[in-house]
Amino acid sequence: MDYGVVTFLTDYGIEPLVLARAVEERGFGSLFLTEHTHIPTSRESPWPGGSELPRQYAHTFDPFVALGAMAAVTERISLGTAVSLVNQHDPIVLAKQVASVDQISGGRFEFGIGPGWNREEMANHGVDPTTRTARMLEQVAAMKTIWTEPEPEFHGRFVDFDPIWSWPKPVQVPPVLIGGGGPTVLDRVLSHGDGWIPLRVPMSALDEFTKRVAELQQRAADAGRGHIPVTLYGAASKPEALASYAEAGVDRVLFELPDLGSDDDRGTDAALRELDRLAELAR
Repeated sequence: MDYGVVTFLTDYGIEPLVLARAVEERGFGSLFLTEHTHIPTSRESPWPGGSELPRQYAHTFDPFVALGAMAAVTERISLGTAVSLVNQHDPIVLAKQVASVDQISGGRFEFGIGPGWNREEMANHGVDPTTRTARMLEQVAAMKTIWTEPEPEFHGRFVDFDPIWSWPKPVQVPPVLIGGGGPTVLDRVLSHGDGWIPLRVPMSALDEFTKRVAELQQRAADAGRGHIPVTLYGAASKPEALASYAEAGVDRVLFELPDLGSDDDRGTDAALRELDRLAELAR
């Protein structure tokens, strides 16, 4: 099982390039960043994690700008999004952003995606929440066309364009990792994904999760596909939990680096100590 780090990279926390170097130096295999373009102050949509939305949600760096910079100071680690809110982007522009990061990194980019939960955020981008998942999947299909064809065109319900020229192309077509844990997520992984990113599976739900991983691999085999990697976002940082994840069929865990910065202290020393602890656990 591989080990990586995921974090809300903020303007008041550890600096992006310091973080990227530290993750690679400590032997982790990957570094993933979250995405929110903004947070509406109305706060009508309930946060799935509880009652009070953490400050970090409104302070995140643009992940593609940050990952492009991180690619320039690293050589080995995979760099990705967990997850990008694809339906809040123009797919032609986003296809170029992803391809650019993949080129700069030498083919190390992984494209974790999700439909999002904040309805007001979507609405500000002109996205109907009732069609957010269908829009996301169609936009990904359009982006793959742009990445792989010299004169791509696409005609769908949400995305429509005649033949275009768009370079750079990615070094490799970035693996698309589908985020989520709902009842139909495996359908999306099989139809549009190259991997699955479930979110924070508690030990109490591990038996059911193990069955879902087995179902995913069986359905992939039945469809003539090989093994589909499973990356667990927000793994519990305990040896017994890591052993259980491996037994469940998880291929990679992402330890969540918590928000340790403040207006007075970027929390760099605390973040580096936490990375040291996680790296020791991964060994």
